[in-house]
Amino acid sequence: MKKILVTGATGQLGTELSVLASNYPQYEWILADRKEVTLDNLELLQTQIEEINPDIVFNCGAYTAVDKAESEKELAFAINQDAVALIAKFTAENKARLIHISTDYVFDGSSSIALNEEAKTNPINIYGESKLAGEIACLKENPESIIIRTSWVYSKFGNNFVKTMQRLMQEKDEIKVVNDQIGSPTYAADLAQSMIDIVKFSKWIPGIYNYSNEGEISWYEFALNIKELGNYKCKVIGIPSSSYPNPAKRPSFSLLDKTKIRSVYHLDIPSYKESLKKIFV
Repeated sequence: MKKILVTGATGQLGTELSVLASNYPQYEWILADRKEVTLDNLELLQTQIEEINPDIVFNCGAYTAVDKAESEKELAFAINQDAVALIAKFTAENKARLIHISTDYVFDGSSSIALNEEAKTNPINIYGESKLAGEIACLKENPESIIIRTSWVYSKFGNNFVKTMQRLMQEKDEIKVVNDQIGSPTYAADLAQSMIDIVKFSKWIPGIYNYSNEGEISWYEFALNIKELGNYKCKVIGIPSSSYPNPAKRPSFSLLDKTKIRSVYHLDIPSYKESLKKIFV
């Protein structure tokens, strides 16, 4: 029986994989939180991963505090680059499969067309820099890895934009949401299912892939969809990013082109609106 290690198993994507795990009893699932797989302590991490000795690793664990990363660069790189390099090296040496999760924040937002896997990377914040460094380290240590770049992840679990909007729309009469950042949301359950589908696929085709739900929207439009589906009465006002300054810059356009992952792995990718409805069921 093949053993699948899920790092970051208490995060949004990790929790969705935990939910799906029971549907796939042909695998032994190791759902590891940050104590069981400690990404910010390489010595401990080496021991832990050797003891687990997985056949497949879903590396969902990451430093994801985008604004905090601006003042915690060392920690962001330790988790998003150094730990990734160690995991990739282990999988290469032990002939294990690795799916590593990356982000649309490796781009600078200057494109006006959907970004494919060959698009030029140029991160504009520390988080994006650390995730790009992780991609490079991953492919250097294990060229047989699969890297999936995703964007705007949300779920019924954890903290995310959808849950924040649901809460605020019930508490407030009016909220403001940026309307000049364009991309597409990713329902973590869809991505989790796709990762399992890739592992089950007849061939392993390494490389970088993009995954998000279909559709091109702004955060403001996303908020309007949440308002509509939740039947909330709150007024939603679109504002420019300049009116809502953050320590870390965000790419203004990071829509991902999913042609490659669809054609290589024959994945059926739902529209963002279809997936969003599942949160309200």
